[in-house]
Amino acid sequence: MSKVQIKVNDNGSLRVTGEVELIDAEGNVFPTKNVFSLCRCGLSKKMPFCDASHKGQFESCVRAEKVLDED
Repeated sequence: MSKVQIKVNDNGSLRVTGEVELIDAEGNVFPTKNVFSLCRCGLSKKMPFCDASHKGQFESCVRAEKVLDED
């Protein structure tokens, strides 16, 4: 199984790269490709996918905490 990557885009979507199964709360499968974007702002007309409705209306720049090597 290959590693899946999820990138938190500044002021935008979650970019998913890799083969994943995306399902709703009832277990129904959403059709996806190997690269797709999920909405974070709640404004998309194509939920759960991003349709760029966030542009100019959503701000979020999330950063992972850097872990220092103590060796």
